[in-house]
Amino acid sequence: MAKAGHRWSSAAAEREAEEGEDPLDARIARSGCLEQHRQLQECMAERRDWRHCQEQVRAFGACMARQQRQRG
Repeated sequence: MAKAGHRWSSAAAEREAEEGEDPLDARIARSGCLEQHRQLQECMAERRDWRHCQEQVRAFGACMARQQRQRG
């Protein structure tokens, strides 16, 4: 079953969606936070409760915040 994509209004996001890649996944990959995101996903798959993955949630959030500040 195909993974449902996220809706973004930009032309780049629409192009990525047409190519079969989730725009949110592509944005995370470009952010430099892919490893933190992968670790969070693995924790969620194993624990099935985000409350047990707070270390990974914080690490991913901090990485994304750093990227936002650098681009800001």
